[in-house]
Amino acid sequence: MDTPENLSETIAACKNRREEAFSRLVDMYARRLYGYFYRLTGKAEVSEELLSEMFLKLVEKIDTYRDGSFEKWLFTIATNVFRDHLRARRREKKFLDWKERQMLIDSQSRSGGVEYLTDSLQVNLEKLDEETRELLALRYYSQLSFSQIARMRSQPIGTVLSKVHRGLKKLRELMGE
Repeated sequence: MDTPENLSETIAACKNRREEAFSRLVDMYARRLYGYFYRLTGKAEVSEELLSEMFLKLVEKIDTYRDGSFEKWLFTIATNVFRDHLRARRREKKFLDWKERQMLIDSQSRSGGVEYLTDSLQVNLEKLDEETRELLALRYYSQLSFSQIARMRSQPIGTVLSKVHRGLKKLRELMGE
């Protein structure tokens, strides 16, 4: 397991443009970032593209990292990468309409027209507003603490706690629990 000292050394090496240090960061965070993107998009291919974009941004922006929570800084960039993705999609059509059509196309192509069972959680996550979906993904799939999310979003921790609580309540209602 990497210690904070090892992480600091790795970040310093990244700032000195040492390729192996960037590889260590990719190894450390790729899985959590992919999970975050997947829960936001529901598509493996899009999540992989966003993950690639994220690591390009990491190389570009590593010099802007200052002391503090590296994970907060990293997931702030990830959130911005996702939001950029959404803005690009909105210019073509509303993102949710596109997503719904894609899910229908995917289910028909996989099953040859037979009803395809989809991930109930993912379907219901998509019914939530973007902010709530983002908060739940940051908390439960990216494993950020409430305080890290609050600092990342420049919001009081109580606000984040209540929004996550309301989001979970709404998700339970949608799932029929």
